[in-house]
Amino acid sequence: MESRRTERTKSTDYAFRTVWRVAGTPDEVATILGDASTLSDWWPSVYLSVEPLHAGRENGVGRMARLHTKGWFPYTLRWTLTVTSPITNKGFTIRATGDLNGTGRWIFKQDGPETVITYDWQVSASKPLLRRLGWLLKPAFSANHRWAMARGQQSLALELRRRRAGSESHTVPAPPPPTFPLLAGRGRRWA
Repeated sequence: MESRRTERTKSTDYAFRTVWRVAGTPDEVATILGDASTLSDWWPSVYLSVEPLHAGRENGVGRMARLHTKGWFPYTLRWTLTVTSPITNKGFTIRATGDLNGTGRWIFKQDGPETVITYDWQVSASKPLLRRLGWLLKPAFSANHRWAMARGQQSLALELRRRRAGSESHTVPAPPPPTFPLLAGRGRRWA
C-alpha cells in the first residue's frame, strides 16, 4: 500500500479538483468559460451578478470581473476574477481576490465528440462567516462547492446546446436557478 504524506491545511483553505465531460469542442468551451461577463446568464444558480471591470488583452490576460456568487446554502461571496494566462482551447488560469483568495486552472481536452474539462481551484476563504465556522463546517462548505460545480456542468451543457441550436434555442431548457433567490439578493447592484 502506498503511503502519501499530506500537508496540514488551515480550516479556511480549500483545494478542489472538478472534472466535467460535455458534448462540445474545446474551442466552444473556452469561448464560454473565458467570457466571465456571461456567467450569470448561463450559470445563474451560482453567478448572481457579474460586473466587468477590465477587458484585458486580446488573449484574455488581465480580463477582470467583480462577481457575486453563491452555492446551495443561503450565503453569498463577493470576489474579483482576473484572467492570468491566455485563454486558449487548452485552458487558462485565473486569480481570485475578495471573499475568496487563490487560483483556478481550467484544462480542456477533446475526447471524441466531447470535451473533458478539469478545474483545479485552490482558495482560502476570507469571508468572516467562512473563517469563523470553517473549523466546524468545512465539510459542508466543500459539499456546497461540489453542488455549485455540478450545476456548472449542467448549465454549460445546456449553454452549448443553446448556442448550437441557433433559431431553435428556445427549445433548450433554462439553466437551474439559484436556491434561496430572495436571500441571495439576486440582481442587486454592487454597493
